[in-house]
Amino acid sequence: MNPAALADAVVALHFAFILFALLGGALLVRWPGLVFLHLPALAWGTWIEFSGGLCPLTTLENDFRAQAGAAGYGEGFVDHYLSPIIYPDGLTRGTQLVYGGILLGLNALFYLRFARSRRWV
Repeated sequence: MNPAALADAVVALHFAFILFALLGGALLVRWPGLVFLHLPALAWGTWIEFSGGLCPLTTLENDFRAQAGAAGYGEGFVDHYLSPIIYPDGLTRGTQLVYGGILLGLNALFYLRFARSRRWV
């Protein structure tokens, strides 16, 4: 498969993972079995933000871009619309900590709602 297309697919997967980590807790009331997928995604996303680490999907995407002979991002749909959300300009350590706090805070609300729906709280 074309390395540029693979890089675009990784960006789309990365974006879907971010959305699931951020908002997946809202799905638990309807599909409680997702808790076994969401908790690891939430833990991973939180760890990446708080540790300042780099997600392996970023490395994979960059490898595919290099294989395609691209030094940076092209102007395809994925690159134009998704990349700025995943890789915002001026991303600082402080911004990452804020994102991690949002991730935890929002999901704490989702899990509280889930616990109440199960009458655990």
